[in-house]
Amino acid sequence: MDASDKLLQGADPAALLTPDGVISGLNAAMAIALGRPAAKCLGRAFGDLWPPSQRMSAQSLVVQAARAKTVAMRVLDFPGQGGAPVACLIEAQPVKNPAGDGQLVWVHALDARNDLASLLIPFRMATTAARLGLWLYSPDGHKLEWLGGAPALAALFPDPTLPLSAAISAVHPDDREALRQLLRSASTQQSPWVRLRYLPQHEGWHQLAAQTRRIQLGYGGPERIFGVVRDDTRQEKRKEKAQAELTAERQRAKDISDFSSALITAATEKELQQIALTRLAATFGATSALLALVDEGRLYVSTDAGIAMWEVGALHGMPLDDPSPLPEAIRTGRPHFIPDRRDYVHRWPHGAELPWLGRLGSDYAVSITPLSESGNQPLGAWLVTYGSGYRPTLDEMTLMGTLADLAGQALRRIRLQQAQVELATALQKAMLPTVPDHLAGLEVAARYRPSRNGLDIGGDWYDAFVMPDGTVALEIGDVQGHDVDAAAFMGQVRLSMRAIADQERDPRTVLVRTNELLTTMDPPRFASCTMLHIDPRDGQVTGASAGHVPLLCARKDGSHSIRELAGGPVLGVVPGTEYREETFTLDEDSALVMVTDGVVEGPSLTLEDGLERAGTLAGAALRDGLNAEETADRILDAAVAVGHLDDVAVLVIRRA
Repeated sequence: MDASDKLLQGADPAALLTPDGVISGLNAAMAIALGRPAAKCLGRAFGDLWPPSQRMSAQSLVVQAARAKTVAMRVLDFPGQGGAPVACLIEAQPVKNPAGDGQLVWVHALDARNDLASLLIPFRMATTAARLGLWLYSPDGHKLEWLGGAPALAALFPDPTLPLSAAISAVHPDDREALRQLLRSASTQQSPWVRLRYLPQHEGWHQLAAQTRRIQLGYGGPERIFGVVRDDTRQEKRKEKAQAELTAERQRAKDISDFSSALITAATEKELQQIALTRLAATFGATSALLALVDEGRLYVSTDAGIAMWEVGALHGMPLDDPSPLPEAIRTGRPHFIPDRRDYVHRWPHGAELPWLGRLGSDYAVSITPLSESGNQPLGAWLVTYGSGYRPTLDEMTLMGTLADLAGQALRRIRLQQAQVELATALQKAMLPTVPDHLAGLEVAARYRPSRNGLDIGGDWYDAFVMPDGTVALEIGDVQGHDVDAAAFMGQVRLSMRAIADQERDPRTVLVRTNELLTTMDPPRFASCTMLHIDPRDGQVTGASAGHVPLLCARKDGSHSIRELAGGPVLGVVPGTEYREETFTLDEDSALVMVTDGVVEGPSLTLEDGLERAGTLAGAALRDGLNAEETADRILDAAVAVGHLDDVAVLVIRRA
């Protein structure tokens, strides 16, 4: 037996390595420990055969022994065979190469069964450095042994050895089963952290976190469960505080976002008033809110439930030049904060006396912010009151000013839009004709409702007038779009057709000449149109269509039919178009219904379904004995329910 064989004898793992860590020989115990056949270990780097968590320690152990030519020791965890990892004290020392010159490194496990505490030292050092605590649990004895760790944690466990029952009794009842399960199911891998509430002898509850791992102490040694403990009490309190602050901040951010969005989308002054009074106090931790708007040089005030109107009666109707803080903030565009009555009297000695002034100072403060926008005179201001000694921060005041600027922009937009709507309404009324009051043998009713977008003005039109030969000319049309340009183009088309109709005797020719006129103008829009001539004496109808919606014919028995007139394409697109016309008879007690597409089309309504619906309504109206006016109202009301954002026009002609 040579010298190398002697070094590899014994039951404990042993191996011979070259100075650079390559295995040149090993015994069966080492091969088993490394989890590979001996043949597959030879010629491999020793450190590469260890688990990743142990690899660096194994490599440094060999390097230290080879380079320093001294004995090195380290506790390493062998993977173990089907059970817990084995914590062994591994020694590495340089030895002479028995087969020739040079040196080898002899690595072998030391017998530490009589000194198991030596195997625990690395664990104790690691947990102390990590500010953790370390327990050792013996399942056979049902005891926990404190191995040490961070001093603050050690103070929670004054007894180094503790029966398991005593440890469980100090744990919160709701967490005791979690501790038992943690010890029962301890595996060879590090368990997840488990939260436990623990009550020391002389302190309140501590929030601990624990994890376990099962390890065998040396070859042939006992298995123990290591428990690592962390005290998260302070961290949890900080976390709870931070979470509460984060939740409050998120809610505040949502409130501010909702506030801003509501101001941006406000469509009327009433809506703006509602938004301000319902959100101001809640958003800024105030007790109440007041909104003052300027109209013709005076303040018009509204409040939420926190301020009664009798308390601010002196403000309502107050002139803008009054020497009081609210009108001054609006005049100057500067916000005011009034902490107490003394400040109020000092700054506004001649200001209005208000019932709530007596409360200023003790637990009451007031903030006034003008509703301004850059470069414009504020149109009003809002006022909030603070109670219980609360005082807004500079950031809150800045944010309130930002929202007030947004409210000022919204208010200016609303008033400008209202003025535009009033102008548009007047323009629309001026452009649409009045249906003749008395037409022998005919009832004619017209209804129009513009789109609810933009300026509330559209491109649909209708017209009715008596021709020189006694027939009645009726037309209905739809210009592309529903804005001011569409309305202007609609006016051109309607007036052109009226002028041409005075010279021409049939609808077909009127459409031809109107199309010729429009195509020479090269308009940016087009128009659809239906034109009828009705002889009230015999009910003869001559009609033509320029790409318009079909006619509806309703009868007294409640039936109806859809008539698509001959004609051609829309007006203003194809030069030289010839339009065809057709003639039919309107029976007595029957009605023709002329509509634009906004009446019979919608997001969920096809043209065919819409025509059928309108025809059914018209037939039912005649069966119920309704006149032309009432029939037109019924059709228009149903059209509004369709939800189509387009202009709608209805022309009903009933032969009496």
